[in-house]
Amino acid sequence: MKKRGLTTEDKELWRRVSDTTERLQTAPLRPEPEAKRKPMPLPDAMQAKPARIDPFEIGAKSKKPSHSHQLMPSISERVAAQPVQMDKKAFGKMKRGKLVPESKIDLHGMTLDQAHPALVGFIMRAYADGQRLVLVITGKGKSRDDFGPIPVRRGVLKHQVPQWLTMAPLGQVVMQVTEAHLKHGGSGAYYIYLRRGR
Repeated sequence: MKKRGLTTEDKELWRRVSDTTERLQTAPLRPEPEAKRKPMPLPDAMQAKPARIDPFEIGAKSKKPSHSHQLMPSISERVAAQPVQMDKKAFGKMKRGKLVPESKIDLHGMTLDQAHPALVGFIMRAYADGQRLVLVITGKGKSRDDFGPIPVRRGVLKHQVPQWLTMAPLGQVVMQVTEAHLKHGGSGAYYIYLRRGR
């Protein structure tokens, strides 16, 4: 099969089309010489920062590391960090053990399944009776040998009770939760300050 060349009509048509077009770039692209090229800046996270070493003297004792390996603060720290929602003067008296709880419940020795309904019933009865300050004793938890790869926190009830107190139905009647004063059980008990009954 023979190749067919362009006819004069084809050439004329091509010339008309090419006359209506504009050149996009007048000069061909040439790469910049190596000397003029600037390196692209690295993102801040990737830039090398000089290592910061605190001054020290040879033979001096090392400082204890300020960070701990606990990813979450302890339950005592979390409860203490809650904002004060009650009267600040009354809160101060309560923290110092100057306010006497009107009733108390001891959850020692109970399982989670036993403790939860007992706590809900106790708090709701106290609220219905118009009590304002009650004491919930959870205990600090038994220390046990735990050689597993995942650490287990001590005191299941101690950790669970503050969470229950924020959930329904208790969340609507509880105003403030804080650890008890030493004379009322210390870190093994909680003061629960209830809202006024309607």
